[in-house]
Amino acid sequence: MPLRLDPSFRERIAGSDRALIGMWACSGSPLVTEVAAGSGLDWLLIDMEHSANTLESVLVQLQVAAAYPIAPVVRVPWSDPVAIKQVLDLGAQNIIVPMVSSAEEARAAVSATRYPPEGVRGVGSALARSARWNRVERYLNESAQHTSLTVQIETAAGVDAAAEIAAVDGVDAVFVGPSDLSASMGLLGQQTHPEVVAAVEKVFAAVQGAGKPVGVNAFDPAAADAYIAAGADFVAVGADVALLARASESLAARFIPASDGVTRASY
Repeated sequence: MPLRLDPSFRERIAGSDRALIGMWACSGSPLVTEVAAGSGLDWLLIDMEHSANTLESVLVQLQVAAAYPIAPVVRVPWSDPVAIKQVLDLGAQNIIVPMVSSAEEARAAVSATRYPPEGVRGVGSALARSARWNRVERYLNESAQHTSLTVQIETAAGVDAAAEIAAVDGVDAVFVGPSDLSASMGLLGQQTHPEVVAAVEKVFAAVQGAGKPVGVNAFDPAAADAYIAAGADFVAVGADVALLARASESLAARFIPASDGVTRASY
């Protein structure tokens, strides 16, 4: 009996009348990812760029998340055809490619997700979870329907090219990363600086003008609220490791007297 795959992130955004709310999974722990997957959030970003996640750990996290209605989205470490091919073959239906700053780079990312003649993705469906080992009918012909590609704008150059990036056929959504963007603008660590916020909103306008969904990373609740009000289609509002860090610090602050000389991080 042919198998059906879950709706893509593209389809979930299109079918929602509100911004989709998600969080990051950076710990590399399948258990932590399963806890997050059952939270009621809309999407979960499994990160390979700034974490210890490997192909093996991503595979297990995709498997545990599959039991829940959340949409798993995997961010690859770089716009590398080999990395993209491997992550897609693991069964990731939704990927984010970081540091896309031009339409040319966006087209390269699209090509890496498509089989020939439209792209350069290597063919291994009989060996891979993506097609459930050839149990998904017509996967080779219809793989683009089952996958979604989000490109991440994180530089001043990417802001200027946002309209051209969003217009690339095969780019399903654009995700703005204020952390690297602030660094690119000479405002390292100042994600909510007015100039950074203005740059993010400039991307919003350009991407929306191209008719594509746009999202943003915003761990500050006030910033997240403001971006949702500005029309964000999806927002990442936290991360597993950050939640654990802040909660464990709160426990220390609550139960250990400051006079004990314990050095606590300040954020």
